[in-house]
Amino acid sequence: CRLKSDPPPCATPPVVTWATGANRWEEAPSWPQAAEKPLYLSPGGSLSFARPGATDAVSWRSDPANPVPMMPRPVRLEEDGWRTWMVMDQRFLAGRADVVSWITPPLDRAVQIRGAPRVELYAATSARDADWVVKLIDVHPDQGAPPGMAGYHLPVGMEIFRGRYVHGFATPAPLEPGKTYRFEWRLPEVNHVFRPGHRIMVQVQSSLFPIYDRNPQGWVPSIFHARPQDYVAATHSVAVGGDAASAVWLPVVGE
Repeated sequence: CRLKSDPPPCATPPVVTWATGANRWEEAPSWPQAAEKPLYLSPGGSLSFARPGATDAVSWRSDPANPVPMMPRPVRLEEDGWRTWMVMDQRFLAGRADVVSWITPPLDRAVQIRGAPRVELYAATSARDADWVVKLIDVHPDQGAPPGMAGYHLPVGMEIFRGRYVHGFATPAPLEPGKTYRFEWRLPEVNHVFRPGHRIMVQVQSSLFPIYDRNPQGWVPSIFHARPQDYVAATHSVAVGGDAASAVWLPVVGE
């Protein structure tokens, strides 16, 4: 087997990605090639591309003794769980008071994102440490969906931020109870199309167990050395609107 000395030209595009949602291959001259557009968490559990004038705060009780699971219990990763948990229907969390959601109306046109969505979360806790998990979800319509996908809550991206690193990963420090901090991090890179009739959802929770270890929420220099008494329940809250406008900045194509 030998390489050809004069091979024919091969036009390879700089970027080739698969667009989930639209189910097609796409070529692009660069990545992400999209402008960030904020999708604001708004009062009343809604999401809007317009910055809300009204303010609100949503609170929940986070208990390390009852963490939010990454997949339906019992968690059995050896049974193909590793391959499927990141696209698992999130409706299994319905009814949990420690998972809060915001959602758009049905889209009247497609919204495509290419890149890593950026989370800007204004949040506070009654404890001295807290984890923040943000999930970007494509909510399929109840009617007209493919078999088995009616109403499906498809995770497009999810990622966690540990509150102690709000000042930088090199300088972990306890949080001041009751103080609202601005937390910023990115979700994984994605090329996804939210189709017309679908809705965009943002969920926030404070644990993703057992893929991420539980945050004791009581301050300890290292959670790996946390004692039973360091694990405390706490009240977390997310602020929306006004000067504390929590949002997920989407890398929207064509904006």
